[in-house]
Amino acid sequence: ILMLDEVDKLSQSMRGDPAAALLEVLDPEQNHTFQDRYLDVPYDLSKVLFICTANMLDTIPGPLRDRMEVIRLAGYTLEEKEEIAKKYIVPRQVENAGLKKGKVKFPKSTIREIVRGYTREAGLRNFERRIGGICRKIATKVAADEISRDEVTTVHADDLLELIGPRLWLPDAGSRKPEVGVVNGLAWTSMGGDTLLIEST
Repeated sequence: ILMLDEVDKLSQSMRGDPAAALLEVLDPEQNHTFQDRYLDVPYDLSKVLFICTANMLDTIPGPLRDRMEVIRLAGYTLEEKEEIAKKYIVPRQVENAGLKKGKVKFPKSTIREIVRGYTREAGLRNFERRIGGICRKIATKVAADEISRDEVTTVHADDLLELIGPRLWLPDAGSRKPEVGVVNGLAWTSMGGDTLLIEST
């Protein structure tokens, strides 16, 4: 089994096109006589299972995508992100920031606000980065004796503006008041569904 991570980020340059080389590797009609250009030795790749990951299908060249069996995996739901944050991300980031275990609390409302207003992604990379940033800010306050090391700090949704800055994403269009000349639309993105505010004159 060979795993090729993030094949949607392949790019063509003067050194060649890696997508063209992958065509030969992934094609079952050709890969039993694959020729390694570096060692100049033939390899039989017909028994190899290639697993390729990608965030977007649009940037993978069509001929390469035709040789793949596409399996779509949905991103984490809001509820799943809450559980993962509670069990794994928050304890890990609290420890990484040098804080005592259990001394920083993230209520459910705060985690939801971080997910909806600051990260909007299928995965957890930016979400964990935001939690880590909050923990480091709290650790800085502990080091400056603004907060006691033994005090339990609860991060509320109202504190996020001070800790990680203004919201990156506006509230959903559905929760806003109706306006003249503005209609709600629906969109599909790689990070899930979204509502659009469409303005007209």
